[in-house]
Amino acid sequence: MAIGPSPSAIYLQPPSASGVPSRPLSVTIQPAALLSILDHYLRGTTEGGNQRVIGTLLGVRNDNNEVEVRNSFAALHSETEEQIVVDMDYHRSVYDLYQKVNPKEVIVGWYSTGSELDNYTALVHQNFFSPETAPNPAIHVVVNTGVQKAGELGVKAYISAPIGVTPRAENCAFIPIPCELKFGDAERSGLDLLSAVQNNQTLAASTELDVLEKSLKDIIAMIDRVLAYVQSVTSGQTAGDERVGRKLLDSLNSSVEGLEKDNMESLFTSHLQDTLMVSYLSNLVRSQAEISSRLVLLT
Repeated sequence: MAIGPSPSAIYLQPPSASGVPSRPLSVTIQPAALLSILDHYLRGTTEGGNQRVIGTLLGVRNDNNEVEVRNSFAALHSETEEQIVVDMDYHRSVYDLYQKVNPKEVIVGWYSTGSELDNYTALVHQNFFSPETAPNPAIHVVVNTGVQKAGELGVKAYISAPIGVTPRAENCAFIPIPCELKFGDAERSGLDLLSAVQNNQTLAASTELDVLEKSLKDIIAMIDRVLAYVQSVTSGQTAGDERVGRKLLDSLNSSVEGLEKDNMESLFTSHLQDTLMVSYLSNLVRSQAEISSRLVLLT
């Protein structure tokens, strides 16, 4: 899922020398990391006004040269018109604590809020976080909250490349790389619940049957949208796209293999019975626990 406007840049992967890590092809961000960044921004702006906040990104790198950002934490820094200072002792102490919980997650880069890439961005990237990720290149994720000037909501990812005959820390070019939001089925319900809340309204958590009903309605809406597109193409009102046709054909072939009408009804009924049985057993255990606690009070 894209989390920003599609950039017009061309992404090129230069060949890497033997033993030298190549630049990442893409970055995926999990919702927990993004929500942590936004929480840091809200707390930072409440205390010290609309200034940018920075922090560390934790994640993993796979064999396909892709970076997955799974977590993040704030980094203490002081920024003025003359200088910027990052408390690296605090950064390493917090990172050591994270390593005790998730040793597989390593430092993959850093984040900042806002929309501008200035000299301070280059200094922090080259002097503070690039050594932490060496020999792999550090990822810089910019989260634009839309509050500051020239802001459009979105998230962008960059890597740096030195420029000049004698490169300096503040002389580097930031190269954009693809960035997407990655979430699973369990996280989708939470994101849908957050997106449904508007104007500080209180929204109760949905039950399993409510989630099932909403999922079925979403599937019906997607089927109707696909059907309308197919009818528009067959009638000549819309030009057909070969890629969309192949995707639809693959989806239909993979979804109907071995799933006749009787089998689908049997699977759905079996799953519904299992759900009702689990709900009944959980209520039974809750009732027994309440009765036991009351008997203990009586004795």
